[in-house]
Amino acid sequence: MIANYTHYGNQSFKEKFFSFDFMLFFLILALGIISIFAMYSTEQGNFGYYTKSHLYRFCTFFLIFFFISFFKIKFWLNSAYLYYALILILLVIVYYFGVTASGSKRWINLIFINLQPSELMKVSLILFLAKYYYKIPSESITSIRYIFVPLFVLLIPFLLVAAQPDLGTATLIFAGGIATMWLAGLRMKYFIYSFALFICLTPLGISFLKPYQKSRILTFLNPERDPLGAGYQIIQSKIAIGSGGIFGKGYLQGSQSYLDYLPEKHTDFIFTLFSEEFGLLGSMGLLLIYVLIVYRIVRVGKRASNNFAKLYCFSFATAFFTYVGVNMMMVLGLLPIVGAPLPIMSYGGSAMLSIMAGLGIVMSCKVHEKERT
Repeated sequence: MIANYTHYGNQSFKEKFFSFDFMLFFLILALGIISIFAMYSTEQGNFGYYTKSHLYRFCTFFLIFFFISFFKIKFWLNSAYLYYALILILLVIVYYFGVTASGSKRWINLIFINLQPSELMKVSLILFLAKYYYKIPSESITSIRYIFVPLFVLLIPFLLVAAQPDLGTATLIFAGGIATMWLAGLRMKYFIYSFALFICLTPLGISFLKPYQKSRILTFLNPERDPLGAGYQIIQSKIAIGSGGIFGKGYLQGSQSYLDYLPEKHTDFIFTLFSEEFGLLGSMGLLLIYVLIVYRIVRVGKRASNNFAKLYCFSFATAFFTYVGVNMMMVLGLLPIVGAPLPIMSYGGSAMLSIMAGLGIVMSCKVHEKERT
């Protein structure tokens, strides 16, 4: 069956390969190489556990990205609902039988990897909604009867992930779904009404937050209220970024990182370490790579011949940009610390698998851009 979906017309493997968006291909590869060197720096110049694991995962997931790039768009269209259902089942399994770490139950132990289904839901939800809206005439999208299904498939994983508790990932899943609904053509008035309702219900929602989640919000508003406790991470992050200056302290020369003042430097705060070592110019260069990746994804979407591929690419580009923006704003103190990894750069197998799979689907849209579904 896979052979049927990877074959398109009379195209040979060589023809498909040369249909790649090589700019996007090499941007992803460059970002992966940078991430490996950054991970090496988090271990103070030692080729330790995190560096080895990150290297192996990137190589493996890059091959997966390459492999799924040859699948026809019709494959993703036909299997979108199935993927969503499978990931939703995994979220239910996590809720009852998941692995607990640091007070959260987010993972399923698969021996070779602790899989975090909530990360995979980010892509699965976009695929589901792209297929759902693909079948609906544009003039009917704003009809009330076509709003309930998207809201249902959006709220179920949001609530399951928030209950883990992982409000940060739940919010990013929700943001990706909302972006897809907006790009599909849902009227702005629905978002305005929803935002007004959200503001009204915020006090009620805060009452359901865990103590550490409330502490993060208070720390965001005033990090100095507990400089050695809840505010320690963000204060040290700001110090590290500021101390990097314009040109940075140099590779493997970050004092905040090397003296272990900076917690979680290999995961959510990898951008802080990078900024300290390479300064403002290096940070702008890294941001430029992310911007170019988003631009190339949008470009693939614009050139696609069918609305499913267009909507998926535009939605994934928006979600990808959101992931980057939330992480960078978080380490700069512009948002509360929500546990949002920086795509590809941060350590974490499930997050990288999700992003590379999402990018692989984008590349399949490029390889088969003339395919009509």
